[in-house]
Amino acid sequence: MSEGSLIRDSSGALNAPLRVVLFLLLSGGCILVAQAVAFPLFAHFAASPTAQLAVVTSALTLALVGAHALAFKFGGWGTWSSVGLGRQSARPRTLASALLMGCFAIGIPSLVLYLVGWFRFVPGGEGSALLSASHLALALLPAALWEELLARGFLFATLRERWGAPAALILTSVGFGLLHLGNPGANLQAVVQVSLAGFWLGGILLATGSLYAAWMAHAAWNWTMAALLHAPVSGAPFSMPGWRLVDTGPDWATGGGWGPEGGLLAVAGMAVSLIYLYSRRRSRMES
Repeated sequence: MSEGSLIRDSSGALNAPLRVVLFLLLSGGCILVAQAVAFPLFAHFAASPTAQLAVVTSALTLALVGAHALAFKFGGWGTWSSVGLGRQSARPRTLASALLMGCFAIGIPSLVLYLVGWFRFVPGGEGSALLSASHLALALLPAALWEELLARGFLFATLRERWGAPAALILTSVGFGLLHLGNPGANLQAVVQVSLAGFWLGGILLATGSLYAAWMAHAAWNWTMAALLHAPVSGAPFSMPGWRLVDTGPDWATGGGWGPEGGLLAVAGMAVSLIYLYSRRRSRMES
C-alpha cells in the first residue's frame, strides 16, 4: 500500500479517519479563538444571563461554521449540502414539522406528568413571561445549532460515508451524551438520556436529510422545557417570571434536577415521534 493511499482516497480527499481528526482539531481551534476573542469582547455588553448565553452560543456557532468551511477545504471532501445544510434541506414544511415534533416530544410527556400530579406549577417571579420566552428563543436557537454542527454535521456525514448510518448514529450520540458531562448534576443516567436524545436527533437527520430539521427539533425541545415549563434544561436552570415548575414525582419519571428530558417518559416521547416520522416517510415513498 502506498503512502498516498494511507492518507487520501481515490478521489483525492483525506481518508475518513483523518477527516474526523481534522474536523475535531479545527473545531477545537475555532472554539478556542471564539473563547479568546468573541466571548470577552461581546459578553461584556450582554447585561442579562439570557443575553450572555445568546452571545456565547452565537460565538460557538460561528466557530463551528468556520470549522466546517475549513474542513471542506483542507479535507477535500464535503459541501454544505452533503451535511444537510443545502438550500433544499431548508424547506419550510420540513422545518415547521421538526419544530412541532420537538415541542410535542417533550411537551406531551410533561403534560402526562402534570396530570398524574408529579409536576405542578407555583407562582414565580415578576415580569413578562412572554417577553422572557421570546428572548430565550434567541439564545436557545444558536445553543442548539452549535451542538448540531459539532455532533451531526461534518462528523456525522464523514462517519456515515465511511462506516454507514448505524455507526454514525451510535458514535455521535454517545459523543453527544459525553459532551454534557460538565453540566450541573450530570451523572450516568443523565448522560445515557442525552445520548438517547442524540439518537432521536440523528434519526430526524436521517429521515429528513436536513440538519436544519434536527436543529429546529433540538431548539424546540429546549425551548419547551425552559420557556413553557420553566424547567431545567440538561441540568441548567433558567430563571423565568410568572410561574415555576415543581417536581414531586420519582426521578426516573420526571428527570429530577436534570429536567424533564432526564425521565423515562421523555424517552417514550422521542420514540413515538420517530415512529410517526418514519411511518409518514414510508407512506409517502409508497404512494
